[in-house]
Amino acid sequence: MEDTNLTKSNKLFSTGTTTVALMSKDAVVLAADRRSTMGYMISSKDVMKVLQIDDHIGLTIAGSVGDAQKLVRWMKSELSLYKNKYGKPASVKAASTFLSNILSNYKFYPFYVQLIVGGFDEKGPAVYTLDMGGGLEPKTDFFSTGSGSPYAFGVLEDGYKKDINLEEARKLAIHAIYTAQQRDIASGNGVTLVTISKEGYKYETYDRDEIRTILS
Repeated sequence: MEDTNLTKSNKLFSTGTTTVALMSKDAVVLAADRRSTMGYMISSKDVMKVLQIDDHIGLTIAGSVGDAQKLVRWMKSELSLYKNKYGKPASVKAASTFLSNILSNYKFYPFYVQLIVGGFDEKGPAVYTLDMGGGLEPKTDFFSTGSGSPYAFGVLEDGYKKDINLEEARKLAIHAIYTAQQRDIASGNGVTLVTISKEGYKYETYDRDEIRTILS
């Protein structure tokens, strides 16, 4: 992920990061590395690339930090307005569709991001992927974005199964991120891990000690 203050017309763009999302029977798992780069320099070693946009929905980001932050603020506002208007939260699909419309409307002056939306609603777990032009991929079991994604996909393809439980899914997501960090120089400095579970649609972020406990 690139962190830069250059104007958009001159902005360098890099998908240097690794994010993953996958569905289990009773939760969605989102994970990402924590490194931010500016060209060949590591500009930060503690960046959150998994961000909450509603009580039951999270978003992983690859690309420009500034663009991603603006989209997250926009989505939080719109989803709050939706909840106030209709008396219930938006579904994961509705949130993904709205985000797709935003990106599509700006495709000639794009937000330099690649996104994964994951969450749990009354229809169950859901994961959707979006590109900077607003392309919305159908609901998928798992996905990865960023420069480390080819390595992460190898782990996910090998380890994912339809009846995977939450404990297995958390370990698989962490393993996918760590594997990408061994080969992709733009990914590194640990893992951010988030789960959104069926029980109360709980959004939970794990600290480094909890991640070590999961792996042990």
